[in-house]
Amino acid sequence: MNMLILAATGNVGGQIITQLKQTGHTVRAVTRDPHAARFPADVEVVRGDLSEPDTIAACLDGIDAVFLLWPLHTGKHLPAVLEVVARQARRVVFLGTGGVPDLSFEEQERLVHGCGIESTMIRPSTFAVNTLWWADQIRAGDIVEGAYGALPMSLIHEADMAAVAVRALTEPGHDGATYTLTGPEVLTQADQVRVIGEALGRPLRWRELTRAEARRRLLADERFPDSFVDVLLDGYAAMLAGPPPTLTSTVQDVTGAPARSLRQWATDHAADFSD
Repeated sequence: MNMLILAATGNVGGQIITQLKQTGHTVRAVTRDPHAARFPADVEVVRGDLSEPDTIAACLDGIDAVFLLWPLHTGKHLPAVLEVVARQARRVVFLGTGGVPDLSFEEQERLVHGCGIESTMIRPSTFAVNTLWWADQIRAGDIVEGAYGALPMSLIHEADMAAVAVRALTEPGHDGATYTLTGPEVLTQADQVRVIGEALGRPLRWRELTRAEARRRLLADERFPDSFVDVLLDGYAAMLAGPPPTLTSTVQDVTGAPARSLRQWATDHAADFSD
């Protein structure tokens, strides 16, 4: 099958490309800057921008199935992108996101399953890769500072999200499904720091900040758009006020392999926390 991977330079997109190539599928990767992208030589790389849906149409010639996640901080272009995809592909797999203020999970699901072609929605728990937000602090010492240290999360490895997506892209039987994915454990943010430290062989520990202190730290971090800082902190506050995450067996049910732990993820990414 011929696969189109949108937002291909991200952690999940890269894993999907690797896994698809291992199973013999043809892959076309879409990125806003093909010249800066680094992919295997046998991956076709084309330019496309999700904020400009017409550029996506030019990427779809001969494509059977599309993987799509939404990295933008507004969802206003998602209906147009799905319309373009549905005109030329026969299957779409969408990785849902909680990071778009004007696009709820429920609205994402409605749009994806209503686009007129075979569709699968993947609703992941918190990405384990988000803990790389602490990498600078971990390189600098053994203390990680932040707000809401008692917040419980179930972190999921990007390789597990990719494995489920690859099954949905390449196999029958996933049309209309919404898969809720979690990791195998629930850990507070403070516990996450401890587990990462154990994987790295270091005594890492959490230091709690007030929300105002954490907000100032995030606003000073160039990786975070200012408009996203309050969205993130509001989301954390709402999650802390709600029930703890419920674990699912979906990764194993779909792929046949259990979900990877945070310790495994940290071991896989140990170099990202080093100098």
